[in-house]
Amino acid sequence: MGAARKALIGAAFAAAAERYDEGAGVQRVVARHLAELAGRERLAPDAPILEIGCGTGLLTREIQERWPQADLTATDLAPEMVDAAARAGLAARLMAMDGEAPVFEGARFDLILSSLAFQWFEDLPLALARLNALLRPGGSLYFATMGAESFASWRAAHERCGLTPGLPDYPTLGQLQAMLAGFGDAFACDEHHPVPIEGGQGLLRHFHAIGAHVPRPDYRPLGPSALRRVIDDFDRAGGATSYHVLYGRITHV
Repeated sequence: MGAARKALIGAAFAAAAERYDEGAGVQRVVARHLAELAGRERLAPDAPILEIGCGTGLLTREIQERWPQADLTATDLAPEMVDAAARAGLAARLMAMDGEAPVFEGARFDLILSSLAFQWFEDLPLALARLNALLRPGGSLYFATMGAESFASWRAAHERCGLTPGLPDYPTLGQLQAMLAGFGDAFACDEHHPVPIEGGQGLLRHFHAIGAHVPRPDYRPLGPSALRRVIDDFDRAGGATSYHVLYGRITHV
């Protein structure tokens, strides 16, 4: 992914930092579920833990509840998100970092977690390999990312209008399972969460409120009349859609 696109993604989340938590209901639920999955791990009290894409700290808080004495490093692409997490008083080492290109070297973490950040990566398999290399023997990476069925009815409205949405192509559960198969001890599962706002205009506001509105690189923005047609079609079809969330785990052996 080019530096220009990374800058766009960082800027979008930076702009949403102050109001992010207001629209992040699904993100909060996913962070909690991910932490529950990872909570099965038996770690030393002061275990080194790394979080990728901490945002305002939804997952960070869940981690601290489960491992209050852990040596936690929480990172995010957008410095403004890191600042928001710092203002929340989180007891973690906070730093701006591109999770797809971590600055750390060698096997140093017992646990790495990331909730709904990997969908912004350009090369997920390579990023998984890099993060796996940071795990100590027996350490695990737990993550949640977007799945191919996300916002299916919004995509369908575009198709009925003969148009293409700006949404990225996320992996299916089968594709993620195949991706993880190369790491040996791994698993993946999925679930769906309805978007808490109905209607096309509401969906667009939701994307902007949480900073998740940077389209895929080859997208040509729709003009006002074309976008209106999509919104009207979406609304006539019920105006509802959902997140498709994939969960994965890799254990370093």
